[in-house]
Amino acid sequence: MRILVLGLGNPILSDDSVGLKVAQALKGRFDEQKVTVVESSASGLDLLDLILGYEKLVVIDAIKTEGGKVGNIHRFVPEDFDATSPHWPHAIDLLTALDLGKKLSLHLPRQIVIFAIEVADVTTFGEECTPEVERAIPKALEMVVSEIGESPPQDIAVRKGSRQRSPEG
Repeated sequence: MRILVLGLGNPILSDDSVGLKVAQALKGRFDEQKVTVVESSASGLDLLDLILGYEKLVVIDAIKTEGGKVGNIHRFVPEDFDATSPHWPHAIDLLTALDLGKKLSLHLPRQIVIFAIEVADVTTFGEECTPEVERAIPKALEMVVSEIGESPPQDIAVRKGSRQRSPEG
């Protein structure tokens, strides 16, 4: 099974870079014949070019929900989202792209999992995440590695314990 791990975000908007940071930490950690790790600021239809031909897609991105606890990690599948969801900047674009890809009979991933890290600040220019979001990165690494089904890489520090999930995920 060919798997794409796709970290999304903007590298210069504080917490919005968290998906990119997780992807950066995972690069070179898996068998490249099975798992491809990509960082991207793409959205909308540009995402289709990235995801075509893979059987499984694991997306890592920032999310800001009303009343959400910064640093929590949500696990979603596309069916969990309402197409009009206002919370996740990439949600409408990703879902619209997937819907269009299906209508065009493109070879889209059969399995799609989204890890969304609850963030505090996606508007301040800066290359560093807020401390709460930074502390969530090791857990996000662990969750992605678990989702892929690989043993945790030796040089990635992960915390043992139960997964953080939202009641919705």
